[in-house]
Amino acid sequence: MTPTSRRHLLQGLGAGALGLAALPLAGCAVDAAQADGGADAQDQELSFLISNLDGGWVPSKSAISSYEANVWQQLTDKLVHTDPEGKVSPWIAESWEQDEDATAYVLHLRDGVTFSDGTPLDAEAVVANIQAWAVGRPEEGLARVGLFPGSTFEAAEAVDARTVRVSFTAPTLSFLPTLGYHGCQLMAPSSLAGSLEQQSDLAFQIGSGPFVLDSWAAGDHVRLVRREDYDWAPEVLGASGPASLAAITFTVLPDDTLRASAARAHQTDVSYNVNPQVLDSFTEAGFHIEVPRYLGFVHGYNLRTDVAPFDDVRVRQAFTRGIDRAEILRTVFTDAWEPATSWLQSGVPEATDLTDLFDYDPELAASLLDEAGWTQRDADGFRTKDGVQLGFTIYPTPYLTGSVPEAELIGQHLGRLGIHVRTQKLDIPTWGERVTNDPTQGVAEVTRSFVDVGTVAGVVTDEGEDWFAVGSSDAELVRLRDEVAGAVSREERAGVVDELSRHVLEQAYFIPLEQNVQRIYVQTPGLSGISFNAVAIPSYHAATKEPS
Repeated sequence: MTPTSRRHLLQGLGAGALGLAALPLAGCAVDAAQADGGADAQDQELSFLISNLDGGWVPSKSAISSYEANVWQQLTDKLVHTDPEGKVSPWIAESWEQDEDATAYVLHLRDGVTFSDGTPLDAEAVVANIQAWAVGRPEEGLARVGLFPGSTFEAAEAVDARTVRVSFTAPTLSFLPTLGYHGCQLMAPSSLAGSLEQQSDLAFQIGSGPFVLDSWAAGDHVRLVRREDYDWAPEVLGASGPASLAAITFTVLPDDTLRASAARAHQTDVSYNVNPQVLDSFTEAGFHIEVPRYLGFVHGYNLRTDVAPFDDVRVRQAFTRGIDRAEILRTVFTDAWEPATSWLQSGVPEATDLTDLFDYDPELAASLLDEAGWTQRDADGFRTKDGVQLGFTIYPTPYLTGSVPEAELIGQHLGRLGIHVRTQKLDIPTWGERVTNDPTQGVAEVTRSFVDVGTVAGVVTDEGEDWFAVGSSDAELVRLRDEVAGAVSREERAGVVDELSRHVLEQAYFIPLEQNVQRIYVQTPGLSGISFNAVAIPSYHAATKEPS
């Protein structure tokens, strides 16, 4: 994009009238959106404005990002498609068998599928991918995919060119649906074999999807073009053969207001994650708004029990009882958001309504803090014990629009109880450093998806991600974890999931806030044919645009 066209765009958005500094809009997506109105349908391009693409391009890491996943979904395929209700249907795996105790699976692959460099997507390639998801190469900095059932993974082997056998050491019901998880994207073996540095370059990554990379620049844009010989989309998408769109350009524009203004001015086809409070104005203007809920955890906080003051269950319980969730929904979000009823999204088939375990009850919260010994007050009115002020810092997640005002409002709620809550906004790399990778940070914000509830067992203790820093010290949690992971039927597992959820909420290891609508897509009225998977990531394979 030339300096002139950038200047033209910002003038069109009314940046001066908004009182905003002129921000450079990288790439040419908006110009393309304006220029293609009279083009043939097969030459039409999609422009997509996104706040950032800062998560890097190492697949096992960035594929689970709610930002980069939008790009990966167009570049890659999966073994199965898992829909928003958790239903699994064929994709690259056209059929499969499972043994009675869910420890062995046989996948039968579609014939004739190739990666975009021409190499076959055969059994050997699938084995290499499963190995990367289940084990990774951690000694080289290449992590496994967190929600893939790696703890019970035993082996994957190519029986013949189109057949793969996968075995586990214990029942693993989550295996098949998790193959549709956005972290389980199929990459060419040459890409998987690359070093950490090589895998960080998107141009090094070879997929088998309906689009291929044309160009990219860090912090700027990613441009994809249609793969003309693509012909193996899952039937559920409702289209076969190459994509209808000729190209997609993802352009980075960090400012929420400018992304919204570009959408209003019809200078982009999709604007991702605008402020929830402006959505009604778009609906009234005829735009199509997608706020898909995914399968996974509700938006909330997980607390590390080895970090004060969260080492005291009474403080944790006061935290969850001191939050006025109804006020959050009224003031920060819109009617598209719903209250949490558990730590699991209500769309998860095994989720039950456990609201009574974390309902707003400031009187109960105050008495719990008194009982815990936080009875003194300092000069600022905050509770103290043994000369230590009761307080902590929340770093709002950069993955959720609205997380900053929500954290500030929670700070007000808890401040009325005498808890000093500080909030600090961080960019994605710093947030990962300060929260995800810092064991001394007691509060971590969760916006996490999964496609099968069995993977929950992989986050709660030290046999997995140990979200709550309990290790194996909570015998009840360990028992429930093992029973969820070891269940051989979904009916049996559902009852144990309810027990596990009750225990987690009674111990206030997790603080639910609201049903997670992490992804907001403001779409031009003429855009159609878009479908979402179980984790609310869109596919543009069948997407079409009406000429403007």
